[in-house]
Amino acid sequence: MVSAAGDRLLQDTARRAALALPGVSHGYPFTPGLDVYKVAGKVFLIVTEDPDEQIITVKCEPEHARALERYASITPGRYLDKRHWISLGPGPGITERLITDAVEDSYDLVAERLPRRDRPCAR
Repeated sequence: MVSAAGDRLLQDTARRAALALPGVSHGYPFTPGLDVYKVAGKVFLIVTEDPDEQIITVKCEPEHARALERYASITPGRYLDKRHWISLGPGPGITERLITDAVEDSYDLVAERLPRRDRPCAR
């Protein structure tokens, strides 16, 4: 479980999960406080580096996002379309597995919408 003492673990877990996926690039195209992860130039993860607001934002199917509403620290996506993106912060029930799954699901959603020629090798 990611606790208040382990807030940084949320971001570190998300970064590790993203960088383990094929064809991922990252940088700071919007602002120095937002670490943006992309596949074939399309955003699938944003890691907020603000120490007062440690969240990650991922793409999510609307039905899946509704199912995750039971977690108080999962909210409609910050910075992006609130219907297709969610933000996860540290809190009860937010585990490393949940974070990794959210990052991988986001990546898959973005990658499967790419033209076949732009898709990274299957994972």
